[in-house]
Amino acid sequence: MLAAETNAARGAVSTSDPDPNQSWRKIVEPVEPFLELVARRLRDQVETFEPEIAPYAQYALTNQGKQLRPALVALSAGTVGRPDDRLVTAAVIIEMVHLATLVHDDIMDEAAIRRRLPTLAANWGNQISVLLGDCLFAQALKLAAGFPTTEVCLAVSSATKTVCSGEILQTNRQGRFEISRAEYFKILQMKTAELFALSCDLGAWLGGANAQERKTLRAFGMALGTAYQVYDDCLDIFGSEALAGKSLGTDLANGKLTLPVLVALERAGKADAGRLKGLISQWSGRRGGEILDLLDRCGALSESRTVIHDFLEAARQSLQELRETESRGALMGLTRFVAQQTDALGVKP
Repeated sequence: MLAAETNAARGAVSTSDPDPNQSWRKIVEPVEPFLELVARRLRDQVETFEPEIAPYAQYALTNQGKQLRPALVALSAGTVGRPDDRLVTAAVIIEMVHLATLVHDDIMDEAAIRRRLPTLAANWGNQISVLLGDCLFAQALKLAAGFPTTEVCLAVSSATKTVCSGEILQTNRQGRFEISRAEYFKILQMKTAELFALSCDLGAWLGGANAQERKTLRAFGMALGTAYQVYDDCLDIFGSEALAGKSLGTDLANGKLTLPVLVALERAGKADAGRLKGLISQWSGRRGGEILDLLDRCGALSESRTVIHDFLEAARQSLQELRETESRGALMGLTRFVAQQTDALGVKP
């Protein structure tokens, strides 16, 4: 894996904050009770599965990360109104869709670790994992259909289709070196940012937002989600598995061209570009250090950081249209949190 080469050649990645989770806890403090309710409702969903399937569902539904998307639901509602119980259900639905995509992603990437634990596929194999992911999608849509209006179900099903379509587009471009930045960003917006945008949009709508407020918060979610995925793509190359808590190096191993590689191909001379293409086409984790050297010479990480910060600034500009509230302040804080994590990439301890 490239991460192993990264650690050997560069040292483990550190952060500018000794405890980055402390910053995250501060951001979500206003909605902590809400997130606890979401976690409890997710655990309750295990009971909707057949007893023989329940252990798989429990493993997938209780191995949550920062609950970023549920936090966006609550904070978006808080900028325009007041969270209520419907928001908990909406957050559970979106998180289930997200967890289903992670189950499927880990199969496609052949990832062994997710959130510091073996992936579902590593524990029970690909067949069980594919079907369990399908079950999670289906249960999420069933919950969405329980709302008295079709708006939630339509929004969730549309977003789910967009996410899966984005994954297909990315799969179709594996190993294709002619992909443009525009194509790359389109794929990120579809496969990742769409659920961020959905979280903000549904939170705003259920919180009583008007049409312009919904549009504004959706734009915030799209910009933040794009920035976050570019960051995650950089983490896959420049990060440390010990800190990330998941398998790294999977993008290059699977021929997925992410922004650092695209930047290097744009800037490299003919010889270096050809060498980089060869190293990726004939992937070997043992030669990850050579790829890192090429990326370093082209300033790939620095340019990728700039792009992330540009998307984060666009997200902040969207929020300027909304009145000042504690929730809006927390959303602003979230952009700073991602910026902090971005600046920590590739930093030696």
